[in-house]
Amino acid sequence: MKVLFKKLNDNAVLPAYQTAHAAAMDVVACIDEAVEIAPHERVLIPTGFAMALPAGYEAQIRARSGLGAKHGIMPANAVGTIDADYRGEIFVPLLNTSNVPFVVEPNMRIAQMIVQRYETVEWEEADSLDETSRGSGGFGSTGSIA
Repeated sequence: MKVLFKKLNDNAVLPAYQTAHAAAMDVVACIDEAVEIAPHERVLIPTGFAMALPAGYEAQIRARSGLGAKHGIMPANAVGTIDADYRGEIFVPLLNTSNVPFVVEPNMRIAQMIVQRYETVEWEEADSLDETSRGSGGFGSTGSIA
């Protein structure tokens, strides 16, 4: 699948797959100098590019597992959605969940992006819903959390 893109900064690095079977591409910070994220602070990091996804597709911005596990750095909105009709610069809102400052360096891989197809839902009201073994059981109803 081909996706049109526009570099908004000459130093922008497009998202790229790091291995042959990777599902997500690494997203790179397009900053001129290091940016410190204080403990429990959120900072919007630019990527330096915009894109035009085809109708019926979205891009999701997700955490890089290493940044999250080792440093407590993750997208502030958990998973960000980029819609097919958005044409502005892609930014990643990073949150430092740790108690120590974290420094984002220029060209650092800061998140992952996956492009996927989605369905558009049409709601249809019903008088009843089919029965399932779970029924209306809520949080923890399918077994132990531990």
